[in-house]
Amino acid sequence: MQKLITSAAVAALMIGQSALAEPLTSFDVAEDHTRIFMAAQPVHENGMPAYGNAFISQGYIYPAGTLDAETTGVLEDGSPAFPDLVLGTWTCDGYFVGEGGNATTGVWVISRQVFAFDDGETVVTQGTEIADLGKPNLRPITGATGEYASFDRGLIQTTLGFNAYMAINATYAFADAPDDQASHVSPADTAAVQKAEFHYFGAPPSANDRGRKMEWDSGVPVGPMIDASAAPNS
Repeated sequence: MQKLITSAAVAALMIGQSALAEPLTSFDVAEDHTRIFMAAQPVHENGMPAYGNAFISQGYIYPAGTLDAETTGVLEDGSPAFPDLVLGTWTCDGYFVGEGGNATTGVWVISRQVFAFDDGETVVTQGTEIADLGKPNLRPITGATGEYASFDRGLIQTTLGFNAYMAINATYAFADAPDDQASHVSPADTAAVQKAEFHYFGAPPSANDRGRKMEWDSGVPVGPMIDASAAPNS
């Protein structure tokens, strides 16, 4: 039995290393419930964050397909459930909008998300998050390093569900993976890209102009949390 467990761990590690060998076209994120902090106010009567509530959260990046709607990707103590598969750290900060934590559909968060991969490369997106589960939502890429700098059409977030500790599981796919990897982007993701409305700095890029970058402004300032020391840990 020990031999089987060891073999499985080695295989998982090889998968993780292989995933880091070239730019990813998709990946999953498991939010760490021990690193979710929200402002003490404003909140709804039921205690859920209301419009204007500031938050910060972190989690683990895994290879695509690691998580589903209810997978517990983070253990009770906040450590990764699949340590040999961790590809990096995800950090998200922003504000609740609309119905905030009580929302069941539509935009509920304006946020910045930073994907820091263990190979040293990063991707930064800023935009809306929707409360709808299983629905692709395209977020503009506002910064990237290394190989990811050429992925300028956006990152599609699909929230899969909430785990046993009420932290989100989500999957992500680049909207413009390199041509030789384009097959990794699903038809649903492609449809989301076609329907999205972006505001570009200058004219929208043509098919032959992949260097133009998007400029996106949520209109919501990003700043420190209010009374962070008293914020509930959800």
